Amino acid sequence: MGMTGIEIYKLLPQTNCGDCGVPTCLAFAMKLAAGQAELVKCPHVSEASKEKLDSASAPPVLPVAIGQFKTGGETVLFRHEKTFVNPTGIAVLVTDAMADADVDRKLAAFRDLRYDRVGVLLAADLVAVKSESGDAAAFEKLVQKVAGAVEEGLILMAESADLLSAGLKHVAAKKPLLYAVTKANADAVGTLALDNKCPVAVKGENLDEVIELTQKLASMGLKEIVIDPGSRNMKKAFEDQVVIRRAAVKNSFRPLGYPTIAFPCEMTKDFAEETLFASAFIAKYAGIVVLSDLKGESLFPLLVERMNIFTDPQRPMATEQGIYPVNNPDENSPVLITTNFSLTYFIVSGEIEGSRVPAWLLIMDCEGLSVLTAWAAGKFVADAIAAFVKKCEIADKVKHRSLVIPGYSASISGELEEELKEWKITIGPREAAHIPAFMKQYQP
Repeated sequence: MGMTGIEIYKLLPQTNCGDCGVPTCLAFAMKLAAGQAELVKCPHVSEASKEKLDSASAPPVLPVAIGQFKTGGETVLFRHEKTFVNPTGIAVLVTDAMADADVDRKLAAFRDLRYDRVGVLLAADLVAVKSESGDAAAFEKLVQKVAGAVEEGLILMAESADLLSAGLKHVAAKKPLLYAVTKANADAVGTLALDNKCPVAVKGENLDEVIELTQKLASMGLKEIVIDPGSRNMKKAFEDQVVIRRAAVKNSFRPLGYPTIAFPCEMTKDFAEETLFASAFIAKYAGIVVLSDLKGESLFPLLVERMNIFTDPQRPMATEQGIYPVNNPDENSPVLITTNFSLTYFIVSGEIEGSRVPAWLLIMDCEGLSVLTAWAAGKFVADAIAAFVKKCEIADKVKHRSLVIPGYSASISGELEEELKEWKITIGPREAAHIPAFMKQYQP
């Protein structure tokens, strides 16, 4: 059981300096006890206290790094309570029993299937390399091939420490996930992971066996652990995911306080059904899902789902404030303005680009709010817009003094003309879809 806030407070400097961002040490201690703060925020805590507080300040689900990919670190059951932290990793499975052409095709899909959505690059994260033949040389060769083809994280899957060691020879520096520790190989694989400072996955027949294995690995000094409860029936696997997260977050049960890995690829032979299973695990609560293949029509919806779930619901996605040239504008090109809500920016800029009319698009920081919301909040109003237009120096880029505002902000046009006396204010379309037609007939 974790330490109480008072127990933590007794180990803090008790200076109430506020350097942690919290007014008092007692308040900071309470946040640590609730898993809402990290001990690293306190720059004055002693090394002795730091060691004692390490477990108390760790998140309920411990973080794990697989190369550059990170999973775990979660502190809540529901994203509206705070936010989810590290997006579920999507992995594709290749095995040493596959033909070279199949491996090459999957690796090509892994590299090529990348999508830009509202300024965020969406792609798969990991390649799971499995030994099915039991041949160490074949496994080693496949791992080398995959490592040479992709830079992302690797999962090495084999039943014995000897096979995992063969695969690890050339990729130890990448810190791959070693899958999996079982009752039969716990000592050997645990030692291999410890010696190479690699994260390790445990696989049990049930949660009781998983708990035994995680406790054993923790006693060996391993901290980066991923859990596979072993269930391959969708109903049972889903239940296990929920039980593990609730035990970690609600009950602070450290033996289950690790990210999980799910294998939709081993639950069905129907790829559409596999994708459906993966979508459920992304929502609750897998740290990694392993797919048998990557296809655009299934991968893209999973990536969008993941992005939506792991976006902080309390902070709208925002684009950086500034001047954005579209279609190579010059000094005679029109100037339009909108807010920095990412979806607004990408829709508006896309419609301008589609019109093929060169234009300058001003993006104003309104804390990620859409036009109407920002106007209602007093952030996209005449005096603020005028101050931004003057400060951004768009006047140095164009000869004219004409500004197009969104149709939904028509009510501020008169005030804006008062604020920007040299500028002609034009009311643009209310709907982005009407921008191309407007652009083709508009003259600054």
